[in-house]
Amino acid sequence: MAVVIMLAAVSCTRQNPEDLKEKTAQATAEMRRDAKAVASGVREGWSEAKPVDLNTATKEQLMSLPDVSATEADRIIAGRPYNRPGDLVTRHILSAKEYGRISDLLKVR
Repeated sequence: MAVVIMLAAVSCTRQNPEDLKEKTAQATAEMRRDAKAVASGVREGWSEAKPVDLNTATKEQLMSLPDVSATEADRIIAGRPYNRPGDLVTRHILSAKEYGRISDLLKVR
């Protein structure tokens, strides 16, 4: 009798593979939406904050910019001084795509 109850319990907890795939796809879509919302919030927060001065910012301040790695921060610091933020691209310190992600968060004094 106990074996029958155990088998019944196990068969009830098993999920149809298609149901499992659908639930996984839904969870993945929710995670993507949440990640996009977080990224949007970070960008909004930066836009309200003071822009980072390329000529005086610390490595940590540069790394706090979206998608700026330690290596990129080091390259930015090594390329100082800058006359304008766009110098990052013309001097091949950042690609145009990388620069585009942070351009509105930069300034030069």
